[in-house]
Amino acid sequence: MASLNVGNLGEYLREQRRNAQLSLRQLADAAGVSNPYLSQIERGLRKPSAEVLQQVAKALRISAETLYVRAGILDAERDRDEVETRAVILADPTLNERQKQVMLQIYESFRKENGFEITPDLARGMAQNVTQDMAQDEAQGMAEHISGTQQAPDTAVRGPRTADGSDADPQQTAS
Repeated sequence: MASLNVGNLGEYLREQRRNAQLSLRQLADAAGVSNPYLSQIERGLRKPSAEVLQQVAKALRISAETLYVRAGILDAERDRDEVETRAVILADPTLNERQKQVMLQIYESFRKENGFEITPDLARGMAQNVTQDMAQDEAQGMAEHISGTQQAPDTAVRGPRTADGSDADPQQTAS
């Protein structure tokens, strides 16, 4: 089988796997891919999809974007700003997951309008990453709700309102 031009992705993955002190089989199991397939990627015989790279990156606890660049899915110079912008949006603790998704959609629509689009493989990989983050946040929220550790909202409970939206006088409403 001839070696594909995937840059030094295979060598980089092998180095990261060894640094993590994982066998090929352990990494394959953790990433949810077959042992032979991962071996072929490391030897440069297969070019993995963005989804597979994202799974491997998660198992190695490294940046998926780094693997995208090494696999040629992302152009390091041209796409670095886009990746950084997306990472900042996704990492913002003041936004909920729905708001992050809306921000990313707006950002992508402006980029598309200006003639810059991401590759379909990268879009799928990023969408999967966001979906997993949303599921983790939802699970954490449910766990907090069940355990009763969820913080109470800062807003006080208000009584009746007048037609203009202001608070009604409690003595006048108790007639």
